[in-house]
Amino acid sequence: MARKTESAALGAEIEKLRDEIRRHDRLYYVDARPEISDYDYDQLMRKLGELEKEHPELQSSDSPTVRVGGERLGKGEKFKPAPHTPPMLSIENAYSLEELAEWEARVRKGLGSDDVDYSVDLKIDGLSVDLLYEGGRLTRGATRGDGVTGDDVTQNVRTVRALPLRIPFEKKLRIRGEIYLDKEQFVRLNDELAAEGEEPFVNPRNAASGALRLKDSSKVARMRLRAFAYQIVEMEGETLATQHEIYARLNGLGFPVNPAHAHCRSLAEVQAFIETWHEKRHELSFEIDGIVVKVDRFEWQSQLGTTSKFPRWAIAYKYPPEAALTVVRDVTFQVGRTGAITPVANFDPVFIGGSTVRRATLHNFEELARKDIRVGDTVSVEKGGDVIPKVTEVVIDRRPKGAMPVAPPARCPECHSAVVRDEEEVAWRCSNEQCPAILREGVIHFASRKAMDIEGIGDKSVALFLDKGLVRDFSDLFRLRRDDLVALDGWGDLSADKLLAQLEESKTKSLERLIFAIGIRHVGERAAKLLAVRFESLARLMIASESDLVGVPEIGPIVAASIRTYFDDEANRARIERLLAAGVAPTFEKKESGTALAGRTVVVTGTLARFSRDEIHALIEAEGGKPSGSVSKKTSYLVAGDEAGSKLDKAKSLGVPVLSEEEFLAMIGKG
Repeated sequence: MARKTESAALGAEIEKLRDEIRRHDRLYYVDARPEISDYDYDQLMRKLGELEKEHPELQSSDSPTVRVGGERLGKGEKFKPAPHTPPMLSIENAYSLEELAEWEARVRKGLGSDDVDYSVDLKIDGLSVDLLYEGGRLTRGATRGDGVTGDDVTQNVRTVRALPLRIPFEKKLRIRGEIYLDKEQFVRLNDELAAEGEEPFVNPRNAASGALRLKDSSKVARMRLRAFAYQIVEMEGETLATQHEIYARLNGLGFPVNPAHAHCRSLAEVQAFIETWHEKRHELSFEIDGIVVKVDRFEWQSQLGTTSKFPRWAIAYKYPPEAALTVVRDVTFQVGRTGAITPVANFDPVFIGGSTVRRATLHNFEELARKDIRVGDTVSVEKGGDVIPKVTEVVIDRRPKGAMPVAPPARCPECHSAVVRDEEEVAWRCSNEQCPAILREGVIHFASRKAMDIEGIGDKSVALFLDKGLVRDFSDLFRLRRDDLVALDGWGDLSADKLLAQLEESKTKSLERLIFAIGIRHVGERAAKLLAVRFESLARLMIASESDLVGVPEIGPIVAASIRTYFDDEANRARIERLLAAGVAPTFEKKESGTALAGRTVVVTGTLARFSRDEIHALIEAEGGKPSGSVSKKTSYLVAGDEAGSKLDKAKSLGVPVLSEEEFLAMIGKG
């Protein structure tokens, strides 16, 4: 009896601690008025975690400790499909106030009334999700997918601290919201990726989308995603009349709601809201790319109805790409892993798209000459869609007297060897294959996410390994010793063991990854995959003749010659031999491929609902097609998602068939 009483008391203590943590979660994420420091919050979480670990019988599926993640899908296991009822439709875009006014006129005509109220909200640069609560607990979290069916990512959604795991509503509740990454965390995440030699995310939406698709929820937890709720789809036993009432009800249930929303009674008020937040958007802690406008009354929304793709009662006004004028102070040169030298414009700092920009790649010297960018020029720098900055044009009438065109350097900026150019190439390259920059970038590329995917190897660690003489090229990575790693500044037993485990795991990565990783000029991911399928082993590829190589689909004479040149080089062959001697044994798995797109070239543009760009390209390849990044007369199809741009215009002008995502999937039998 005493033991039962003690257990009940302990259970009450644990539940009290959970409630206290939930209260602080709401104060921080919903009310924006925290009462305790991060340190004190962490102490509460630690105490709860220790109690639950000591008494596993008292653990709960809605405890705040589940926020740290830990669940993961097995190898090859996929997320379960999550059907949406009703569908999660896209929202039509307006790119000017004129287009917005045309939509508003259609709304008034459809309702037969000039007296229409609107609910307006910021368009968060994130990822839409559908959340189901039953019995007051979160039971399902799903991505939008194609709008009809998404992925069940409940284990990942539970790590988002802004979303309550328990709510004061016991009946069925289905809501929709936006999961996003704030600016500060986005910068921190990309800095970490860069330090590890990984490819940074291009924008916060890309990061949030990638996070929710991770199979390890503990990794999702470390990304510190945020969320806003914006819609109640179903609330058993309750009926609300307007969108602006939704915000108050959601907030009352403990959901974070974007405070910058408004109830507008005219188009003029909507336009004023748009202009206000266009000026103030950089004061926000998160990225936005426009404003969502909805007819406020649900009765009127039902009257207007939907098309197959969009609700007629809503529209998203998209802000134009941000640009700023600045002055080019210098053009510097970077050396890549193949020796290619890239010019980089360094200019006076400008604030664009929520961050300060000081430099932008000019890609190559042909592009530099075409735009005629000179030191001292005033240029326009743009971040379309808040992505990587680019120099779009020169303000010629502001050019200073005596400004001279920028020429390629005669000597490599890293090793001072001669710079050369193949007549058939755009790039100028360092002629020294042992250039420190080429070796350094080669190691970074080898370990990168799309190559051998070795966590813990990035710019800083590679520079340190080179400086200490631990590595000269990528093959030396597998000769790293624990004692040498532990002796490095900033390294310890844990980091050394983790890296060595990562290296061991990478030894059996796929053949196509290894072919891409070793850095053969002209051999990208696509070519590496084709070579792996054709030769099935590295040994066969190494002895393949140029005629054998040209026989591989899409491998032309230039690429074939480059592959042969690579393997004929004694230093490269020695690196490969060292890899194999260290136990690197790439795997190759034969896969049956479809034929729906055999011999067809497919270009994808815009944002797709169901697939990332890598995923849709993989699907095209699986069906025998070739994904391409540019539209030409040889393009078989263009698949156009949301916000399709110039590629769509070019496809139409060339008469290339244009397909929606749904039409494309139906065509290949995946709809």
